[in-house]
Amino acid sequence: MKKTQSLLAAVTFSMALVAPFSAMAVGAIAVDDEAGSTDAGYALVSGYDSESSAKAAALKECRAAGNENCKIAVWFKTCGAYAASSEHYGIGYGNTKQIAESKAVEECGGGSCKVVVSDCE
Repeated sequence: MKKTQSLLAAVTFSMALVAPFSAMAVGAIAVDDEAGSTDAGYALVSGYDSESSAKAAALKECRAAGNENCKIAVWFKTCGAYAASSEHYGIGYGNTKQIAESKAVEECGGGSCKVVVSDCE
């Protein structure tokens, strides 16, 4: 009985160390994309512990890159993507990069829309 309790305690402790880091990672994408623009300015951040800190960091990096009108396009806990064409844009998020990118292109309108940036935690 004592060995079982020791093993259970060790497994529980190990899970407690891993769980907060993997479950709490948040990312965000900020963009400065004007209608008719062919090249969207953007910033992508990941590994933050909250939605608000990820959003703030993405905005800060977007502006630091010389973009004046940065806005949060999407924040995500797993995967996120931003797609654009010269007339439209779309965002997506999901459990895989492929799902996030597909949703972003679909929301953008397909056709000439291309994934500008995507990432997973």
